[in-house]
Amino acid sequence: MLPPIPIDINGIKDKLSFQLRPWQRSFQFWVRAIDIYAGYKVCQVRVNFVKDAQKQEAMWERQHEHAADKIFAMCSDLGGFFLKIAQIIGKPDLAPAAWVKRLVTLCDRAPATPFDVVKLVLESELGQGVEDVFERFDVEPLGSASIAQVHRARLKGDTGDVVVKVQHPGVQDLMMTDIHNLQAFALYMQKTDIKFDLYSVTKEMEKQIGYEFDFMREADAMKRIRKFLYQNNKKTPVLVPQVIRNMVTRRVLVMEYIDGIPIMNLGDEIAKRGINPRGKVAAAAKQKILQSLTLAYGQMILKSGFFHADPHPGNILICKGSEVALLDYGQVKDLPEQLRLGYANLVLAIANRDPLRAAESYRELGIETLSNCENEQQELFKLAETMFDTKLPPGVVMLQPFSEESSIKKIGVQAFPEELFSILRTVHLLRGLSVGLGINYSCAEQWRPLAEEALSQAGRLKDKDVKLRGSKNAVK
Repeated sequence: MLPPIPIDINGIKDKLSFQLRPWQRSFQFWVRAIDIYAGYKVCQVRVNFVKDAQKQEAMWERQHEHAADKIFAMCSDLGGFFLKIAQIIGKPDLAPAAWVKRLVTLCDRAPATPFDVVKLVLESELGQGVEDVFERFDVEPLGSASIAQVHRARLKGDTGDVVVKVQHPGVQDLMMTDIHNLQAFALYMQKTDIKFDLYSVTKEMEKQIGYEFDFMREADAMKRIRKFLYQNNKKTPVLVPQVIRNMVTRRVLVMEYIDGIPIMNLGDEIAKRGINPRGKVAAAAKQKILQSLTLAYGQMILKSGFFHADPHPGNILICKGSEVALLDYGQVKDLPEQLRLGYANLVLAIANRDPLRAAESYRELGIETLSNCENEQQELFKLAETMFDTKLPPGVVMLQPFSEESSIKKIGVQAFPEELFSILRTVHLLRGLSVGLGINYSCAEQWRPLAEEALSQAGRLKDKDVKLRGSKNAVK
């Protein structure tokens, strides 16, 4: 009689659990997404039976608060890609106040990978033991995001510190599952409630996030942007970390350590130093910060076409003297020349308040719209301001795609080029920062000289008497 074959029950369970994880994740997303969506549709029906505007507003506010708790729970529990979604929609100009209040705390909520796993990744990628490469390596990470976490360390023989970015193992497949689920939901939403090409936006997100898993690509992007900003300014508007040579692989990136505080903690730092947050000193510091970011992004988008496409608060440090450091170059975009010049034309249209030029720019950029109103040109211009400027149009305090008065309802966006999503997201993140700093300004007005310069160099500037102006205007 043959001896019984030993069966590893726990091993089978672990393998089965790993294989079923994407299905379980998809199930959790759809159950929660349908619940949140159904809540809004029910509220929409109930509001129609109420005539008093204040009561309607109160009903919507209660619904927003109820949904905020559910969205927070979904993003927090599922993590990964949904933390990025929270960063995108959790802004005062884009989401209800109840959502913002809940989602703003999710920036640094990604669970950290245990150090023993981090050590294995480092040794596998670098081909040496951690003790052989680093004189000191902090076990506790400085921060953990959806794709990677960062540790402070010091290389052997060096006197300055470095930051070591290490990718979370096994996270890529789960993130792709999340994106595909979101794409299906986006297709449904654009066919029913929101007349906007959401699917193209999610396709661009899929492409950009796919790039984030290659740290060698990120290192090249960081070096390219650093060189551009340092060469095109007497003093770079933002600090960019220097990549440490021969210390980059697909899953590990070692770079210069920059000392500073996260921009989200700026208010606390001002209070700690005994500075009046509404006084002239605080206002000057905030203006300098926003001016630096605006100039850097204007130069990157309009002058180079190659830009950092993820300026959420977690990627911005405030350093000594109100200098700004821009971190994390996993998401970058290289605009085709036609789109760079088309966007420059749209910037001029918004800055000069020219609806006709804005309509021409939309066509040039490949944004296809369908009008559902009489004053099409004015509504199209209002939509352009809402989408591509940090200063919202008069009377608009946030985007309300479900509202019948929304420009997106009146001007349906049937086709939206995927490449433009990175600009759209960048402008909206800058707007969120400006709202957080208490400064209402127009990035289009600040970028006007850069747009004029780009069009002039391409031989496309129609107003021949326009003199090229310096692009370092103060943020107003």
